[in-house]
Amino acid sequence: MALNYIWVMFFLVAFIWGCIQVVAFGNFNIFSIMMDALFAMAKTGFEISIGLTGVLSLWMGIMKIGEKSGMVQSLSRVLSPLFSRLFPELGKDHPVYGTIMMNLSANLLGLDNAATPLGLKAMSQMQECNPNKEVASNSQIMFLVLNTSGLTLIPISILVYRAQAGALFPADVFIPIMIATFCSTLTGVIAVGIKQRLNFKDPVLLAYLLSGIAIIAGVVYAFLQVAPERMASYSSFVANGILFLIIIFFLLNGVRKKVKVYEAFVEGAKEGFYTAVKIIPYLIAILVAVGVFRASGVLDLCLDGIKYVVSLCGGDIRFIDALPTALMKPLSGSGARGMMVECMNHYGADSFAGRLSSIFQGSTDTTFYILAVYFGSVGIKNSRYALGYGLLCDLVGIIAAVFVGYLFFSSVA
Repeated sequence: MALNYIWVMFFLVAFIWGCIQVVAFGNFNIFSIMMDALFAMAKTGFEISIGLTGVLSLWMGIMKIGEKSGMVQSLSRVLSPLFSRLFPELGKDHPVYGTIMMNLSANLLGLDNAATPLGLKAMSQMQECNPNKEVASNSQIMFLVLNTSGLTLIPISILVYRAQAGALFPADVFIPIMIATFCSTLTGVIAVGIKQRLNFKDPVLLAYLLSGIAIIAGVVYAFLQVAPERMASYSSFVANGILFLIIIFFLLNGVRKKVKVYEAFVEGAKEGFYTAVKIIPYLIAILVAVGVFRASGVLDLCLDGIKYVVSLCGGDIRFIDALPTALMKPLSGSGARGMMVECMNHYGADSFAGRLSSIFQGSTDTTFYILAVYFGSVGIKNSRYALGYGLLCDLVGIIAAVFVGYLFFSSVA
């Protein structure tokens, strides 16, 4: 519902500002410029969607092998001791844990199509234990915040869009995204845990949290030792190496489990093809709105105002060009994706703004959408503090994205 209003608002504000330019400045070409942008972005949206087909089919095929070989289930077993402590009111042996593990594991592996139905199933199972059916339980809030924080191990779609936009090394944002989304998720776990009075002295919970922090801190420290101008190439090397090893591991594990890897790949590739086709109207819809909004001059006017304030404070203003993606992400995933694509098309996929917009896109998830869908599916009307803590994760994710963006790509124009 929020996206409906935002979509109409883009056109309406662009039209009003266009009228002001005609009356106040005599700019009679503004509507011609806006219409040219509308048709150009419609063409761009179609070309991007078609171009996505091959790469998306490839990754969905690889992920299907991982699914059928039990990789998601294996990851669930690894995470089970942690999440049984994050949802103490459900008890130790509640059947919902398997669904929660599958949902979060699917998110980690970038399996969005699998994550959403699993998330809805988990909410339904937790609702059975909820004494007040219209008020969100502690477990449901923790689960929702974990989803809105957007923890992703393999941001497939972002890498695909960067490749489509012509990035020289599409995966050079892989590690920055991993750092930013971890900060967002860690904030959510700690903040909600404090609110719910979880026992952070529990050795198992503490071990998981400290291990995650140590890994991310180690990555940051390692890259701090690298010269700024070589950050991007090193990040790309490590990220591509990890991704290729994951592919090899999935294939070998599939063979070991006697999975028909070729047939599984084809099955997943078909899903990737249909996914690429299905997103055509959504991508075109948001891109034409963003294109008209930018062509009218409203977006540049807003960004120039923010740049002026930041400049007065002596700050670096390069991050502001990517800021629309960050501001849109809590409201709409497709809207933020459109902003990211438009930013890469406007400034270049390998520009600082293009890379930072990709990090923004991967650092958090669509808080309002997830809250509406997950709570709405079980009839919850009072979400308590879920929205506030979800937005807190978004804020931390944005700040972390800016930090790692400058850490890794400060030498990029």
